[in-house]
Amino acid sequence: MADARDVPLPPGPPQPLALTRPGDADYRLLIEAVSDYAIFLLDPGGVVRSWNTGARRIKGYEAHEVIGRHFSLFYPPEQLERGWPEHELKVAREVGRFEDEGWRVRKDGTRFWANVIITRLSGPEGEFRGFSKITRDLSDRRREEEHLRMSEERFRLLVEGVKDYAIFMLDTSGHVVSWNAGARRFKGYEAAEIIGQHFSVFYPPEAQATGWPDEELRIARRDGRFQDEGWRIRKDGTRFWASVVITALHDASGTLRGFAKVTRDMTDQRRVSSLEDEGRRISTFLAMLGHELRNPLAPISNALALMAREKLESRTLRLAQDTISRQLKQLVRLVDDLLDVGRITSGKIRLEAKPVDLKWVVLESVEAMTPAATDKGQRLQTEIEETPLWITGDRARMIQVLSNLLGNAIKFTPAGGHVWVQARRDGERAVLSVRDDGPGIPPQDIQRVFNLFEQGEQDIARLQGGLGLGLSLVQQLVGLHGGDVAAYSKGVPGEGSEFVIRLPLAAAPALPEKATAASPQSNGRPTVLVVDDNRDSAQTMAALMETLGCYAIVRHDGQAGLEAIKRLAPDLVLLDIGLPGMSGLEVARRARAEIEHPPPLIAVTGYGQERDRQLSFDAGFFAHLTKPVDVSQLEDLLKRLLDRR
Repeated sequence: MADARDVPLPPGPPQPLALTRPGDADYRLLIEAVSDYAIFLLDPGGVVRSWNTGARRIKGYEAHEVIGRHFSLFYPPEQLERGWPEHELKVAREVGRFEDEGWRVRKDGTRFWANVIITRLSGPEGEFRGFSKITRDLSDRRREEEHLRMSEERFRLLVEGVKDYAIFMLDTSGHVVSWNAGARRFKGYEAAEIIGQHFSVFYPPEAQATGWPDEELRIARRDGRFQDEGWRIRKDGTRFWASVVITALHDASGTLRGFAKVTRDMTDQRRVSSLEDEGRRISTFLAMLGHELRNPLAPISNALALMAREKLESRTLRLAQDTISRQLKQLVRLVDDLLDVGRITSGKIRLEAKPVDLKWVVLESVEAMTPAATDKGQRLQTEIEETPLWITGDRARMIQVLSNLLGNAIKFTPAGGHVWVQARRDGERAVLSVRDDGPGIPPQDIQRVFNLFEQGEQDIARLQGGLGLGLSLVQQLVGLHGGDVAAYSKGVPGEGSEFVIRLPLAAAPALPEKATAASPQSNGRPTVLVVDDNRDSAQTMAALMETLGCYAIVRHDGQAGLEAIKRLAPDLVLLDIGLPGMSGLEVARRARAEIEHPPPLIAVTGYGQERDRQLSFDAGFFAHLTKPVDVSQLEDLLKRLLDRR
């Protein structure tokens, strides 16, 4: 019988291979193969004893270059100076482990941001053997973190530094969680005082009572954004008019994280808007008042004219007639001032833009005001610089300005007083001044004398009268001429006051060189300049002018046309609008500004829309004719203009 031990066993599942315990060689291979971490050993004094692939890649040294050297060669100078490598080993020896992040140095001198772990190594008997050191290069992560930090810092500094807007965050229930410089400035709270409080503290009691702050958050949560204007409260209890924008903030998953609230103080803008509205209403009222007063003044003036034709025997009636006449002139002047103020403030006044010699402005103003000064026994003295003082402006309006100042000086200066007028040059500006030896202007009034309806102190009888419009009108008209006016006075009786106008000087206007020798063919006929870049059109128009009894000159571009107007002083100019180089509109504007007495200009153009006609009239054209020109209409214009010329 066979031994049971000799009977073969049935086949079973394969048996697992026996695992052997890894030896030192295996650990060495494992550590050597790691390339993402620098792993090496240090002896108890910090000298490098091993070097792996990761150490070569991260630090740049080969094993033979670094083994046997102290590990402090991986540290930058500032860490060596404070003994940081020795500190790391000391902590690791005492505690068993040290971890840090900081700058380290590669072989080539470049720096990288490292995460370092140093571990104390002990033998089987607990004896101290040295250290293991694991280093990881975290430069990429640090760059990303630094970039994110800088972005957040820049954004924080941006928000923190804004002073014109209150920018702050609210949590989902409306409590303040951040506070910027603008919020401190507008609302008066320091961050420590307000963070954590509900934002309803900024709302007036009536808004809080209606639950309006919570309603704002509800709308922002529903619509994503809420915008409003209304009163808000500062820390000191004062109110300001605020423009408010609340934006709901959601994270990537759509969860509401809170609200951004931006507030702007609009108190000044609201005040300005209110003043502008009030100013417009006043201007409209003045214009309406002026026009309404004109209606009864017309028949009164007509009645006076009829009375002047009758011989009045009664001394009383003659006295009444003279009184009515004088007071009517005063009333007409006041109405004119009212209308002028209304036109200026509504932007409807139009000024001429022609060369004006201020010498003649002074002489005409003085001539107009001399009778009023004579009636009060006053001396009206003038001092005018001999050199012409040319400005670009409206001669009639400048006479109105100076007459207003002279009228004020005469009115407020006592009988027998003196009024001085001076015109001089000061650098690139012309200076007109009116000075008197009257009572002067009190210091408290000097800053507001140019305000509408503003008057100095008068006695209860209001002997000087007036509406307080004159100086306001002066300031506005001077401003429209590009100048400024100022008042000076000590408020001492007898030393009077002085008003000084400064205006930009302009070049002297072109002087025409027209002479019979320059146009021998004219034979005394009126000269017509035809300016048109279409040569056939220009020549046929010139021929038409000759048949109508004129002497015609032709030019084909704007610059040549302007030079001909200056040099030849034609009696009339037929000017095309669409010219090369300088348009006909520009020629017209420059002719008005650069020539003291420019000839009448008639636009002859293919542009015939209403807007084109308005542009022509604004530029200074007398008439606007559309090609082809109606000859009878042109002939009628020539007759009217040349006969007047």
